[in-house]
Amino acid sequence: MSETGVRTSEPGRRRPARERLLAAAARRFYADGVTATGIDTITAEAGVAKMSLYNNFSSKADLVRAYLDARHEEWLAMYRSRLERAESPRDGVLAVFDAYADHAAFAYERGFRGCGLLNAAAELPAGDDGRTVVRRHKEEVERLIAGHLEELLPERPDDARTMAEHLAFLLEGAMARAGLEGDDSRLRHARAMAAALLDRL
Repeated sequence: MSETGVRTSEPGRRRPARERLLAAAARRFYADGVTATGIDTITAEAGVAKMSLYNNFSSKADLVRAYLDARHEEWLAMYRSRLERAESPRDGVLAVFDAYADHAAFAYERGFRGCGLLNAAAELPAGDDGRTVVRRHKEEVERLIAGHLEELLPERPDDARTMAEHLAFLLEGAMARAGLEGDDSRLRHARAMAAALLDRL
């Protein structure tokens, strides 16, 4: 994986046009925004003809959805990697926070700008399919937290769900502030706060 949210091919092999287009779109959408990034910019950076884009994506909106899906899958891979090292449900909750911090630590071209999914969603109109992709991602993040908390609090399912929502809000608020401030210190602080809350359960 790379900071573009796209799985890369073997070193030394030329990547397929679709992969290069997704990688270029991911870089440009994150650095410059979805609206400000035109098709010509993406095809030039990917080193492909405009026809290649339309052979792989039906429209720019289709490319945006593919970018959002790829970014979601990239985050899930980071979370799963963190989860492999978790030794308890408490660690599982913190793995979600760590995966967000891992995403923030990428060497982005113009620095860390916050959650790429929320940044894109903010530019899309109400009802756009891309916003649905982002909403589902955020709902999945909260479900993952809730699943770990249900293991931690097997006799208290209502408390587990309430705490999951609380921690999801903490995480998303920290991500928003971290993006505005351009570094991950808010995410590290949020993780410490989450750990302290978990220790009180």
